[in-house]
Amino acid sequence: MQHRTHYSAEFKAKVALAAITGQKTLAELASEYKVHPTQISNWKQELIENASDLFGKGKKKEVNHEAEVAELHRVIGKLKAENDFLSNIPGLNLTGRRNKR
Repeated sequence: MQHRTHYSAEFKAKVALAAITGQKTLAELASEYKVHPTQISNWKQELIENASDLFGKGKKKEVNHEAEVAELHRVIGKLKAENDFLSNIPGLNLTGRRNKR
């Protein structure tokens, strides 16, 4: 059974950036970093495809934040309606337990 090595994001970025610069061949980088050339190519491609996300994160977070706030308001409204309904049931106190008589 082979051991699968897990590389940190920092290491992958370092190797991918080295590959993008083109100062060394994939074979040289593979030898230097002890990683298969195909893996370096995959990391390089992933970096190229996802580089634009680095500059667009602020807008995505704001959109996600607004969606999250809207969802929380919806849940609060639902819980308030349920609470109001339950508070009108005779013999049921606010903690949801029946009053002892």
